[in-house]
Amino acid sequence: MSRLLTRRRVLTGLAAPFVLAGCDRLGQAPAFREMVLSSGEWLSHRVHRLLVGDALAREYPPEAMSPDFRTNGNTRPRSATWQRQAERRFTDWRLRVGGLVEAPRDVSLAQLRAMPARSQITRHDCVEGWSAIGKWTGVPLGTVLDSVRLRPEARYIVFRCADDFSGMPYYESLDLRDAFHPQTILAYGMNDADLPLGHGAPLRLRVERQLGYKHAKFLTGVEAVASLSGIGRGQGGFWEDAGFYEWYAGI
Repeated sequence: MSRLLTRRRVLTGLAAPFVLAGCDRLGQAPAFREMVLSSGEWLSHRVHRLLVGDALAREYPPEAMSPDFRTNGNTRPRSATWQRQAERRFTDWRLRVGGLVEAPRDVSLAQLRAMPARSQITRHDCVEGWSAIGKWTGVPLGTVLDSVRLRPEARYIVFRCADDFSGMPYYESLDLRDAFHPQTILAYGMNDADLPLGHGAPLRLRVERQLGYKHAKFLTGVEAVASLSGIGRGQGGFWEDAGFYEWYAGI
């Protein structure tokens, strides 16, 4: 069982005294349970930020790289546009960078590769309980955001993706502190080769201080927003909207 799910159950269990006291209706009320879970996530976020700050995730030597780095989640989007782009080796793919910015732009894979790159060998920790170490190469997200000049009201960065689950588009989001962390990159390479299709080609997010579901694959857009409330169900990501995982997945 994952650490996040365990913590959710513990926090939900805070309602138990109300049940024992005869307040079963309050303990089972969705609004009350949501209040308890939201408070726990807020506390987790604040405590993790206090303890970890802007520290770097551990980086490993090449000999530590996993011989088999499994894929997870979607491995081939059903989108006809993505499939056509994949057949053309993504030569006509573009990343839309917009939202609350002064200079929105569409960026090609070649343009991203021409920007200053960063490579890092890090451990990917999945919420399902497995880990693997791999090498990722890409452009720091902060470099891309600086190129479009965020407006003062921007607070979050939303990542749009080509894949979906049961017809619901996948998306994720970060606050600006994690977006500008030096190890947060838009990766187009893995293990000294082009990013494989199953790992999110042509471009995926790597946010090394958070669990794997935050590392959105098959990116199509990066959007600066003031609030997450009007996107999806307002929880900041596909799995968060579904109620499975927390928005802040710091490790």
